[in-house]
Amino acid sequence: MLQLGRLPVRVTVLAVAILATAAGGSWFAMNHDRASGSAAAGRHATTGQNGSGQATQAAAVPLQVVSVTPARHTQHVNGAAPVTIAFSAPLAPDSPAPEITPDVPGHWSRPSATQLTFTPAAGFRPLTRVTVRIPGGRDGVRSAAGGLLAHQVTTRFRTGAWSLVRLDQLLAELSYLPLTWAPAFNETSPAAADAAAQRSAAFDPPAGKFTWNHGYPRELRTFWKVGSADSMIVKGAVMAFENDHGMTMDGIAGPAVWRALFRAEAKGQANKAGYTYARATKYSPETLTIWHNGHQVFHALANTGIPAAPTESGTAPVYLRYRFQIMRGTNPDGSKYADPVQYVAYFRAGEAVHYFPRGSYGFPQSLGCVELPLGDAARAWPFLTYGSLVTVTNP
Repeated sequence: MLQLGRLPVRVTVLAVAILATAAGGSWFAMNHDRASGSAAAGRHATTGQNGSGQATQAAAVPLQVVSVTPARHTQHVNGAAPVTIAFSAPLAPDSPAPEITPDVPGHWSRPSATQLTFTPAAGFRPLTRVTVRIPGGRDGVRSAAGGLLAHQVTTRFRTGAWSLVRLDQLLAELSYLPLTWAPAFNETSPAAADAAAQRSAAFDPPAGKFTWNHGYPRELRTFWKVGSADSMIVKGAVMAFENDHGMTMDGIAGPAVWRALFRAEAKGQANKAGYTYARATKYSPETLTIWHNGHQVFHALANTGIPAAPTESGTAPVYLRYRFQIMRGTNPDGSKYADPVQYVAYFRAGEAVHYFPRGSYGFPQSLGCVELPLGDAARAWPFLTYGSLVTVTNP
């Protein structure tokens, strides 16, 4: 055995190194481990040891929901807009999709590694509460690293109403109003056949300008205000649309009317009857004048109601038409009548434009109706289609 006691210091160190190498160790490694013993211990504490002495992998960081758009409890949401969920980490490829109710057609996509987006095919109905449930726990959403969403996350929002401004735009585009509409220079009108874009515009209409068609009397403008629920012109236009599409005529744009409007817009089914406005005067001589598609097409003497049964002043849409009818009622003296009349267009209960035989015309003679000679009634009737407005002026 080599004796070290008498060797110089440098030789002693070298000898130690040689002995360490001969023993299968490494001098540098041994000293490096001693110098960094605390760091090595830290690594062992982080990974831990299993029963076989092998290191175990650290637990994955739990997944979190960062945001949901539309935000929780948001009101008046565009029902055709997408729902987007942002997470704190990239999702696993086979992570389950959230649940949305009401269940509407649509598809999920991943615009980024940490996002899920649901795009409805046509949108949610107006004034609908939408619930988004993001599953959590063992079978819930998880990250690519295996992190789980601890608990289910539930959020709700409510869609808005369909816009009356958009209703005006659609009716104008389909020629049911005496106006035209065009989008603003920096806006685009949604494509007619794009169902999602049409429904999005119904919630959030594009900016644009309405222009009155020429050739109608100025009084017609007083019956319309953009986006007004009380517009007499819009009520008449909706009635005309309902009649054209086989619907009950109530002049109210309910869900069925909106769906029919979307279909008509997609197919380009515009109003074929044209737009009509009529005015009956109660000053001498009494007359009936009709404008159609911007032109005066009719003017003739007429009779309105006698003082005991006057024709009500105001404006109302035509809601009932007969080529021939036996008109029944009660005379001012209490006796009953049953008169054959022709070319009948009712615009108010008990009041209609129609033919009735008289010796002359131009002054009050009827029991509330607007009477015309036979030939004039035959010419006027084709223009007085469903939804056409009839105004009776004050004396």
